[in-house]
Amino acid sequence: MHKRSFYVWNFSDVLALLYLAVDETKLRVYSTVVLQFVNQTDMNCSCFGSSRVQKKETSSIHKELEGSSLDNIRNFSYKELRLATYNFDQSAKIGRGGFGVVYKGVLKDGKQVAVKALCAESKQGIREFLAEINAISNVRHQNLVELIGCCVEGSHRILVYEYLENNSLDHALLSKKKSKITELDWQQRSKIVIGTARGLAYLHEELEPHIVHRDIKASNILLDNDFTPKIGDFGLAKLFPDSITHISTKLAGTTGYLAPEYALGGRLTLKADVYSFGVLLLETISGRRNSLSGWGMTQKVLLEWAWELYEEGKLLELVDPDLKTYPKDDVVKYIKVAFFCTQATSNRRPMMSQVVDMLSRNIKLNEKELTPPGIFQDSSENKKGSKSNASTSHQITSFPTTITQVIPR
Repeated sequence: MHKRSFYVWNFSDVLALLYLAVDETKLRVYSTVVLQFVNQTDMNCSCFGSSRVQKKETSSIHKELEGSSLDNIRNFSYKELRLATYNFDQSAKIGRGGFGVVYKGVLKDGKQVAVKALCAESKQGIREFLAEINAISNVRHQNLVELIGCCVEGSHRILVYEYLENNSLDHALLSKKKSKITELDWQQRSKIVIGTARGLAYLHEELEPHIVHRDIKASNILLDNDFTPKIGDFGLAKLFPDSITHISTKLAGTTGYLAPEYALGGRLTLKADVYSFGVLLLETISGRRNSLSGWGMTQKVLLEWAWELYEEGKLLELVDPDLKTYPKDDVVKYIKVAFFCTQATSNRRPMMSQVVDMLSRNIKLNEKELTPPGIFQDSSENKKGSKSNASTSHQITSFPTTITQVIPR
């Protein structure tokens, strides 16, 4: 198979494009509670900025909250959640999101919950708090984490979710602490990626307005006791009405999962989530992170290495060594679906409903329509090592393509 070359841009070359991106559009949130700002010392959050700035931010949030209601979710008191988490004890800590810490809690009725406490002094955290409530307070789907309630009391902003027993895909698949109990067989991995695809298809195509998640990654795919996947952490979510084709916005997300058109110029579409899903699919099959690492004699990201294996006809070398038995034809098909999702040009990528069909039905993929992937990577990983939750990137790698609509068959 003929190999196709790729281009590399340094981050400094595209920084100006990122600065041209307009600020995020405000999202409405339904609430009758009043948010005030006071100095915060709890939960390892520190105070930044002058009181004048805080008053200005408080006034802005009051406008967002004024005249609304939260009838569909429960309003918790801070005292309730303190008791549920043993005063937010470190022993109850189960994770950390982009703007806060997640604790396991037990309510008075014995119900287990996940309590996400946002850092009160983070201006960005305020936006993400409003976005997260607005995005999922009315959403119910088997592959989306259910928001049970929230707490807005003084400077405290806390979200309460259903608790999921098996933590996250990142913990089960990629964590160094994973045990044999959480080793995933092929059936479980297939269930996880198809369920995640269905959750995204629901957000993209069934909800009105549509929702772009913007941070699909292994640590945001949570697993219940049957390993049913549920998409969580909607802090970066954007509402996407039918009347628009894209949003120009500041760059946000996680290194390794960023679609190149979004990383380059802040151009956000539904296809940015499709790209992230493609990366997630490769990680699930390989048991490896999409971060800069040594493959053979060179340093490259997982997606780049996978494409090289595809061109060499050695795709099965990508499979996780811990995966002892698996249907080879299905695995190869799943890897190729990941390539369709990560093509450099966004409108070549399929919609998520198409991805669900490609994964779950006996559909022949039209590989003649397949073009090489685009890659947004952090070149600083050469020196520092990789981190799955990194939020900045320094290098763009992309492959030349022509623009056509991919139609799987």
